[in-house]
Amino acid sequence: MIDITFDMFSDTPEGKDPDTWSPTLRKYHQILWNKRLPNGTMFSLDLETRQLLHHRSQLGEFYLSSDCIGHTYSRTKSISDIVNQIPLSEIDSFYKLCSTIGSYIIYPCKRIDNKMTFNGARGTNRKIKDRFDLTLECIRLFYQNEKSPLSETIERYKSYFKLFDNFQGYVDFFLLQDLVSSDYSSIKYLIPFKDFDSPALPCNVEEYITYKDNTTKFISQRNERILKSIQ
Repeated sequence: MIDITFDMFSDTPEGKDPDTWSPTLRKYHQILWNKRLPNGTMFSLDLETRQLLHHRSQLGEFYLSSDCIGHTYSRTKSISDIVNQIPLSEIDSFYKLCSTIGSYIIYPCKRIDNKMTFNGARGTNRKIKDRFDLTLECIRLFYQNEKSPLSETIERYKSYFKLFDNFQGYVDFFLLQDLVSSDYSSIKYLIPFKDFDSPALPCNVEEYITYKDNTTKFISQRNERILKSIQ
């Protein structure tokens, strides 16, 4: 039903993004997240909207798109000198793992008040830079009623995040347990994190290797969780 080794680029038109164009990725998302919410209500997802997933019930109506949560940053100019010091074979292997289902999640994608979507905000915010661990910290802080660099964006989509009741509900629903502490009180950061004023991207080769190794571990563990969840 789900192949955790499947490369989402393999059925994506050349030059396109799997988040939008991979039919396998879209189907895998429907299979995985079409399940009961923490409150017991079924979160039914349909494929009636082109390139998106859709839910409509008494809970509300949500249009959802895929987003990759594992990035090699191999095309990021600001750290290209760092990444270029890593053997190409290691970057290729890392990129391939970041193209499997364990490296993808869904977010609400319908613009509200013509402002940036959640996907867009986390990608362009200089304090987040598309890092999923920092994104997850922002989500954790939302459930704690605390501020973060993504507070304004999350607040626009709070009806979606409230579907999961609390941070533990969100983490368990999307099989993210390996990136949080056992009591769900903190994030296992991919590189050491002091605060959101610190650089979001690795500052040297050692930090990049730490980021790569921790991301590899997390995606591999999540792939295994995904496999067990459908057995």
